[in-house]
Amino acid sequence: MAATIKQMALLVSIFGVISFILGVVAENKKPGSGIPITVKNGVTCKYPSDPTVALGYLSVVFLVASTVVGYLSLFYPYKGKSVPQGILFKNTSFLVFFNVALFSAGLAATMLLWPTITEQIHLTRKVHLDADYACPTAKSGLLGGGAFLSLDACLFWLVALMLADNAREDYFDEAKGENKILTDSYNADIAI
Repeated sequence: MAATIKQMALLVSIFGVISFILGVVAENKKPGSGIPITVKNGVTCKYPSDPTVALGYLSVVFLVASTVVGYLSLFYPYKGKSVPQGILFKNTSFLVFFNVALFSAGLAATMLLWPTITEQIHLTRKVHLDADYACPTAKSGLLGGGAFLSLDACLFWLVALMLADNAREDYFDEAKGENKILTDSYNADIAI
């Protein structure tokens, strides 16, 4: 069974929305800071257990899935008919939304990965020699911002898919017109 544009759009949307939800939940579950426990050589940090790291990585996974499906959906040969990529990129609107979708997906991945990796580092390196160490967590707001950018990237992929569908229809309409002209010309030559 061949995929349709609606199915691909639904997949992009589902993966993008899941990435957004996981990023927002990760931001809300992140603790403000750890509890410093003084020991003779410095400080040991005790952090409450939270799912921030797992949710952050899952949000990135769904963002990547949304981006890959979004990218592939643009060039997929629907109904067995493929369109040359050059035809799609001649459409200025498509080119702009394609590049904005790529950029926003990359920025979303950066904003999701940076605090997730930082949080993981804080959770694994708990012993510090500085007696005044405050046991911080990852910077607040980045996961939420990355989640919203993930949703934006999903929406830009959907707009690019709609523009690609329009360019695809125009390409096949022009091809039909050329075939009709060639057929009419051929029939006129035979009649003479």
